[in-house]
Amino acid sequence: MAQTKKKTAKKTTKKKTSRKKAAAEPGSRGLPAAEVGEGEPSEATVALQAAIAEDGGTVLATYREPIGGHFTILAALPVDKVEPTPFQRDLSATHAKRLTVVIDKLDRFLDPIITVRSPEGGYWTPNGNHRLTAVKTLGGSSIIALVVPEPEVAYKILALNTEKAHNVREKALEVIRMARSLSELDPRNESDYALEFEEPQLLTLGACYEHNGRFSGSAYAPVLKRVEAFLDQPLAETIPVREERAGKLLALDEAVVAVVKALKEKGLDSPYLKTFVIARCNPLRFAKGDTPPWDEVIAAMLERAKGFDVEKVNAGQLAKSSGGPSSSE
Repeated sequence: MAQTKKKTAKKTTKKKTSRKKAAAEPGSRGLPAAEVGEGEPSEATVALQAAIAEDGGTVLATYREPIGGHFTILAALPVDKVEPTPFQRDLSATHAKRLTVVIDKLDRFLDPIITVRSPEGGYWTPNGNHRLTAVKTLGGSSIIALVVPEPEVAYKILALNTEKAHNVREKALEVIRMARSLSELDPRNESDYALEFEEPQLLTLGACYEHNGRFSGSAYAPVLKRVEAFLDQPLAETIPVREERAGKLLALDEAVVAVVKALKEKGLDSPYLKTFVIARCNPLRFAKGDTPPWDEVIAAMLERAKGFDVEKVNAGQLAKSSGGPSSSE
């Protein structure tokens, strides 16, 4: 790949002016408080009320949430009828234990989880696995939930998270799991799920983490954010593409790891050593203009990694390199 020529003319920089979105006028959107409890429930809401009762739960209230006016049910559900969505991140034992201790000390459960009716009956929670686990650990028999009639809300898992900030690995695994689940339910294009998936590179990284749980996804983020985009094809067709890309990324990572090992054997060491090597292999680091295709960029990085001359690296260059990954794995 040809390198961009340096310009001799003095570069003038324009001061960027940030445009903040104007705050909405108070009271201009949604329902007044007096109207939240009004309205005739939809057929789906009425059917859900009946299902909750049949499941041994209790409908505590039915209302319209105040922003969009969508009907929502506040209910007490049997804990054995609730489980996490099958595609969300793995449980953090440490966080679950912390929540268990807090709820136990307070002797109160004050933060309802969000649930939808699952396809097999029972309820899925996209954002309450840790709280649910804490209640079960304490021997609780029921849990308070906001039950949403629209099952597709379960796939807004990243936007709904309120328990614990996701790291790159957790986000990526959730996104690829959601993609696999949605590919069996809905023939829509990958690009139609931009809200659910948040960032296109998470799909590729998720496939990487499925093969290697210790993959350094955040170290490759600067490159991937420039070359990844949501694909305008059905999910059933794009998942194999993501898996193929993951294979190429893993091959690149093997080459990078070999370079890191050689640098360490030379006596160089740093917590940012891998990030340094990836940056040196990145053909887009100083590139301007249109970004080349994904395959071309990763192939160029692999070639550079395999031809990396560790003898040309010294401690001073490593010390000048900028910090590590932007977020933890």
